[in-house]
Amino acid sequence: MSFIAYDLTDDKLQKIQLDGLKWTIAHAHKNSPFYRKKLNEAGIQPQDIQNLNDIHALPFTDKVDLQNEYPFPLRAVPFDRITRIHASSGTTGKRKVICYTKKDVDLWAEMFARCYELAGVTPEDRVQIAVGYGLWTAGVGFQAGCERLGAMAIPIGPANAEMHCEMMVDMEATVFCSTASMALLMAEEIDKRNLVSKIKIKKIILGAERCSDAMRTRIKELMGVEHIFDIYGLTELYGPGTGIDCLQHNGIHYWSDYFIFEIIDPVTLKPVSHGKEGELVVTTLHKEASPLIRYRTHDLTRILDHNCPCGVPYPLHDRILGRTDDMFIYRAVNIYPSQIDHVLSQIKGIGSEYQIHLKHKENGRDMMLVRVEREMAGRKDDDASLSELISTEIRRKILVRSQVEIVEHGFLPRTQRKIQRVFDHRNGNV
Repeated sequence: MSFIAYDLTDDKLQKIQLDGLKWTIAHAHKNSPFYRKKLNEAGIQPQDIQNLNDIHALPFTDKVDLQNEYPFPLRAVPFDRITRIHASSGTTGKRKVICYTKKDVDLWAEMFARCYELAGVTPEDRVQIAVGYGLWTAGVGFQAGCERLGAMAIPIGPANAEMHCEMMVDMEATVFCSTASMALLMAEEIDKRNLVSKIKIKKIILGAERCSDAMRTRIKELMGVEHIFDIYGLTELYGPGTGIDCLQHNGIHYWSDYFIFEIIDPVTLKPVSHGKEGELVVTTLHKEASPLIRYRTHDLTRILDHNCPCGVPYPLHDRILGRTDDMFIYRAVNIYPSQIDHVLSQIKGIGSEYQIHLKHKENGRDMMLVRVEREMAGRKDDDASLSELISTEIRRKILVRSQVEIVEHGFLPRTQRKIQRVFDHRNGNV
């Protein structure tokens, strides 16, 4: 059984999207007081939606709307139809709580099963899940998709490395699902314990945070895996599973029969030209309990226009390049951590781990310190030349001066959760 619609033509997709858009607007307007007010204020009635271009007249929804409408934001069904809630971590305010009907849960599981199928996972595989369970969407999403596909789920969560190593060997897991930070931690533990010949992991699926090329290469080398996949998703969009890259790794196929993706300029809020980088905006097409209309994800990416040789008809977007709220201003230059990451990924002799520290000098001027690990087999004698090379490349490509400190491999912390890259010490911030 295939969960992927290989016969999805452009005509079929456009009909699915238009029908889904009309249904979503009508459903939200009728059943959600929040959306009814928002649409009425914008002068939009459900019957105004006649073609896909009409989406541009719809108002945006943002995370502040979910926080302001806490505890049940966007709710568009009676409480007796809500079978589950999940929530984000709420690190910048109230948790963003999302409601689910039984149909929402079922569609999410099917969507996730597609992701596994596209990554070449089969019912013969054993999938070790190392992401969080509970309120968070990650663990239950990975597990539900695994069960829908028919593979064996090994639901450990973000436990300690000792347990993961033991279960990976004893259960003969073939697929490992985690954050990039957790995958690096496990890869280094497996290498340190000389377990690479005892494990059977062939594929790794990463979500929740951006993974640099250097980190990806390091994980593959230490664990001896064939493929590392990027899975995309947000709590607001059911959870992880809205798209994944295939075996070609040419971009992330997203389920365009479940969502409409737009790319906008985060400043002007206008659509960017096709193929240009911008902020991802998502409208759901079938979501019942908490539908999303032009939801600003604040994730930066671009729609790719090439056809993938894998033959899957779903469109592609690039890996997540950063977040609009990750940007920091240094000496009047807007910088995303991914820009630093890209520079470091081009330089030989260093590891995958780094930190960016922003401070004030005694004269009041800003100073940026980039702390970078030496590669495992690197020599301390090379530190000065590496530091100068990195500083020069940052200045050449990002147009700012920086200080670079090379530290021992393993000096920077490893974590089971998302890793923090930027530390802003200016004005008492961390």
